[in-house]
Amino acid sequence: MNLRTAFTPLLLAATAMLLSGCLKDTCKQTVTYVTYQPVYKSYEEIRSAVKPEAARALEQPGKIYFKDAYIYISEVNEGIHVINNQDPANPQPVAFIAVPGNHDIAMVGNKLYADSYMDQVVIDVTNPAQAREIGRMENVFSFGDWHPGLWADPNLGIAVDWVETEVTEEWDCANPMPWVFFERNVFSMSDVSASGVGQFASNSNFTPTSGNSELSTGLSGSMARFAVVGDYLYMVTTSQLIPVNISNPDAPVQGNAQSIGWGIETIFPRGQHLFIGTTTGMLIYSVENPEQPTFVSSFQHANSCDPVVVEGNYAFVTLRNGTECGGFTNQLEVVNIENLASPRLEYVYPMFNPHGLGIRDNVLFICDGTEGLKVYDATDVSKITSNQLAHFQNIQAFDVIPLYNILLMIGADGLYQYDYSDVNNIRQISHIPVVVE
Repeated sequence: MNLRTAFTPLLLAATAMLLSGCLKDTCKQTVTYVTYQPVYKSYEEIRSAVKPEAARALEQPGKIYFKDAYIYISEVNEGIHVINNQDPANPQPVAFIAVPGNHDIAMVGNKLYADSYMDQVVIDVTNPAQAREIGRMENVFSFGDWHPGLWADPNLGIAVDWVETEVTEEWDCANPMPWVFFERNVFSMSDVSASGVGQFASNSNFTPTSGNSELSTGLSGSMARFAVVGDYLYMVTTSQLIPVNISNPDAPVQGNAQSIGWGIETIFPRGQHLFIGTTTGMLIYSVENPEQPTFVSSFQHANSCDPVVVEGNYAFVTLRNGTECGGFTNQLEVVNIENLASPRLEYVYPMFNPHGLGIRDNVLFICDGTEGLKVYDATDVSKITSNQLAHFQNIQAFDVIPLYNILLMIGADGLYQYDYSDVNNIRQISHIPVVVE
């Protein structure tokens, strides 16, 4: 007897029994789970909302930028605080510019470039109290249509928030359970990835006067996703580098975006090169052809969040864990970039949970999370942590901008300024606190 012939009836009989059992045992169960529903705003509402307002308190500060004696601080997703810093010991809030969905800032002359959800807007800040939108590039960024496990419908507008919703449903036992969220993925200081643009190369003072030697662009922290080099603004998303021609500052023209990998976080310009921090390393691009940046080299490190700053022949990179970047590393890396085509790691220093950093004239500032602000003499890169100049504790430090003699530091509880004209006696001179109602 053919074994296959004999086996077939048995298989059919067993299958019938199983199907019969499934029909008898079908069940329903009541399940309660937490999900998130998108809150939409129309494109028209978002695009008509850029306007000047009265100065207001810091509530959830993000990116920081400095130009012409003014400090610009992003209020996450809401707009930009403008602070007159002519007297760093007594900074004066002067205005708030409503910019929905804002995180990043860059400037050329009196033109401020800011992201607004999916768009990039140009704002004339000649008089910050009367700031006005003068240009816009639409649909530059992909934003607001995704939340872990969920999608919003771009045809309904932009998802400006996700509201926790408890749902109770009757569910078939045979079907997989729906997505369940135990904690909302909210934006926090530790998630901020950028701020402003500019190179630390200005001889400017704190007084905005016409005809002085101030840079046409401003100064930013290490978390920047925008960078200005010459007539071009460079913007990075999580996967792309986007050149924008700003030779006519009022009417930016977007160039061809190029994919440069995944996990892109920050951008720092030096000369004709861009140093791009990613979750897995540092990328170096040349902008000798400004319209088409070209890859030069990369430096790989452990998976971790990664801002970068550069001075002389060294790039300084902080890696931290505890974020969406993953990884288990908290350290400062010193990378030799004398040969840009072949960067190499020279020194590694353990840190607590480092975020942004800045360096000027060999004075290195590191925002070490809840461990506060740490200041080092980096003249000898082989002995950085042995040459600590100061440690300001009991603050949650996020990012810094070193000016001449004055340091701007943004943290979870506000804007701090320090006088470091005497590096052996660095002192806090002012603080604008966060106010949570």
